Amino acid sequence: MIGKFWESVGGKLAERWAAAAGPALVFWTGGLLAWTYGHGGWSSLGTAGTWLQGRTAAVQVVVLVGLLIGVLASGMAVRSAAASALRVLEGYLPRWLAPLRRVLVRRMARAADRRNARLQALAPAVLEGTATAEEQARFQQLDRARRRVPSRPERLMPTRVGNTLRAAESRPVDKYGLDPVAVWPHLWLLLPEHVRTELLTARAAVDGAVMGLLWALLSTGFTVWTWWALPAGLGVAALALLVWLPARAATFGDLFEAAFDLHRLDLYRQLRRPVPAGPEEEAAAGRQLTRYLVRGASAGEPAFVPAEAS
Repeated sequence: MIGKFWESVGGKLAERWAAAAGPALVFWTGGLLAWTYGHGGWSSLGTAGTWLQGRTAAVQVVVLVGLLIGVLASGMAVRSAAASALRVLEGYLPRWLAPLRRVLVRRMARAADRRNARLQALAPAVLEGTATAEEQARFQQLDRARRRVPSRPERLMPTRVGNTLRAAESRPVDKYGLDPVAVWPHLWLLLPEHVRTELLTARAAVDGAVMGLLWALLSTGFTVWTWWALPAGLGVAALALLVWLPARAATFGDLFEAAFDLHRLDLYRQLRRPVPAGPEEEAAAGRQLTRYLVRGASAGEPAFVPAEAS
């Protein structure tokens, strides 16, 4: 997983503070509404406002600045926790949860086997053009789901989101012999600006879904003031976990894979390596390029291509 890379390019500090402040403000506004509901309605809010108006200007400034700092600090805390939370949601569980992870991975493997069996059963009719519209739609649905799962059993993750991201990271290895963990920082520097912007936007959307899940879970703490905070928080958390996060992870995975599909040959040219002449050579050339970037040159490495030729 190359999540640390995305943390390092996630934006300037001021921009991160601004991005974190909005969700935090929504969260604390909801908390204020819950507190108001649990303390007699709007009259209690008016009482607090009257108390603040009765203080000196210095006290008012201190209170307002303290509230602002609290909102910003909580936003940054949740934003910082999002990276660790995403790893857990991907299935990188603590060692003491290894038995649970194995159970979930076996469950994913069985689901993948069933899906592949259904695909193979539908494939002849679809390829021959004799499938019904319903069979074609089902085949396409199963094929899209297959793309969200790594091709090799040993790469399976215990969660849907983990498999979606792992599948996207695995396909450059399968297709081109390029290990994303090793070559991605180099490829990133060669990507056009608009491609990097799209990738950062998609990654920010993934992080936003994780933060939405965290905020929703935290909001259940407002249940001490009003009962509706619990179903509301759990409902939003379920929406973030089951809908927003998988969809955004799929979009990011597609863009990540597309960056390799369209720009991988720039790596060979920039490093003055021979560009593979065709698909038959590319997997071996990609593995050799990955070794070159990780360990440096070794015996049998191809000579550098002249600069003007590359």
